[in-house]
Amino acid sequence: MRDFMMISALALGLAGCANTDYSGGTDNAVGQVQTTAVQLGDQSHRSAKARARDEYRHPQQTLSFFELQPQHTVVEIWPGGGWYTDILAPYLRDEGQLIAAHWHPQSDVGFFQRLRGQFEDNFLTQPELYGDIQMSVLEPPKHLKLAADNSVDRVFTFRNVHNWMRNEQEQAVFDAAYAALKPGGILGVVEHRAPVSFSREQMVQSGYVSEAYVLTIAQQAGFELVDRSEINANARDSKDHPKGVWTLPPSLRLGDKDKDKYLAIGESDRMTLKFRKPAT
Repeated sequence: MRDFMMISALALGLAGCANTDYSGGTDNAVGQVQTTAVQLGDQSHRSAKARARDEYRHPQQTLSFFELQPQHTVVEIWPGGGWYTDILAPYLRDEGQLIAAHWHPQSDVGFFQRLRGQFEDNFLTQPELYGDIQMSVLEPPKHLKLAADNSVDRVFTFRNVHNWMRNEQEQAVFDAAYAALKPGGILGVVEHRAPVSFSREQMVQSGYVSEAYVLTIAQQAGFELVDRSEINANARDSKDHPKGVWTLPPSLRLGDKDKDKYLAIGESDRMTLKFRKPAT
């Protein structure tokens, strides 16, 4: 019952979720890393609403930072409605493989069931565009197998760590990512960034997670930090909003109240971290 209640609270938070310019280099806080730019190709299949988020999410620069290549096998963790899937799947269609680690199709949580069904309807019915997307189940604590051990080149998570914290499963998910990656494989993390002063409870309630906390759970899983980037940073985000990160677009949890103010801020300030599973 405790797990169901915590997952139900998570579903409510996720229901509301569905930046600065980048010059092309990386932040050298860890080390100089040379990357080859990802060429995403034709994006005309994406809706205008989805492409409007590129201003804040910088998909081409972010995937280049994560050293994505078209022949890679990639796990996208909790793709939700598929904003990044819409970009990743066509890119990997011909040479690579995308695995979507989504919720269980018969989840006890109705919201999870519906979103999984919508994802399948949108992405599994158009193989000519999206290729052969494989599905795995991530619904901790019961389902934690992203892919076969040591089988994938990249694992990506976009704005999910705070969700796993609601059910105290963040370490288990990072451990699962470590297990799925090949030695030398990369875990790419984008997450709303909390001030260092935030307590764990503040992180759960606000949706913002401190960079230090993400580093801790990644390193406890066995990952090495390769590099960090400010690709998805937003200095305008004060992180003290009445409805947490969901106050900002695209959620705009307050509706029309102070809407112009929050639209002017834009999407949240985000960390962009690159971890590697040691090669040996």
